[in-house]
Amino acid sequence: MSTIRSGRRKYYDFFSAFYDAFIRLHARQDEDDTRDFLVDAAGLTPGSQPKILDICCGTGAVILDFASHYPEGLLVGYDFSHGMLQKAREKDSTGLISVVEGDAARLPFADHSFDVVTCSHALYELKGDARLLSLQEMKRVVSEEGLVLLMEHEVPRKWWIRMLFYLRIYSMGSGDAKEFISGGVDFFRKIFPRVSVTHSPSGKSKLLICKL
Repeated sequence: MSTIRSGRRKYYDFFSAFYDAFIRLHARQDEDDTRDFLVDAAGLTPGSQPKILDICCGTGAVILDFASHYPEGLLVGYDFSHGMLQKAREKDSTGLISVVEGDAARLPFADHSFDVVTCSHALYELKGDARLLSLQEMKRVVSEEGLVLLMEHEVPRKWWIRMLFYLRIYSMGSGDAKEFISGGVDFFRKIFPRVSVTHSPSGKSKLLICKL
């Protein structure tokens, strides 16, 4: 692992202690609405047993929401931060989810092994070839009839919020994060044959629905 990546992992291991409080302060009610919107977009049958993989799962908010709807499913949270995954385990009081530590660009799963693959508000942070490789890996592990659901930030309309938003993007994201977030679906259509876009109820996030 490179020095930069090792340092980034240590940062997130440290940040995991405060991450949920930061998100609650930053997103407030929008957090729950956006997460529920993502789960609903999967279009899964109630009572089914889907296989779901959440990439860059952080402290597990998304995969735990899926678990509350599909407790009989195979529910996997995947992240490179040991600290984040530990928090996800602590929040999983029912023991419904599994967590796996590793690199999003090198998924340790068989081809077409998940019905739904998700990644929420994380792709902009991936640097170098990691973003492209991660998307290619998501394409590899999702079933032929499955969905890859990618939630990304929308650029805020108010200028002062937009300024703070870009400050965070420049400090946390990759060198091309601004262009990536501001861009449309062309980047994703290089990987997935079918891509559509919808927006969260608050309008602060966009959801890319990718199919093989």
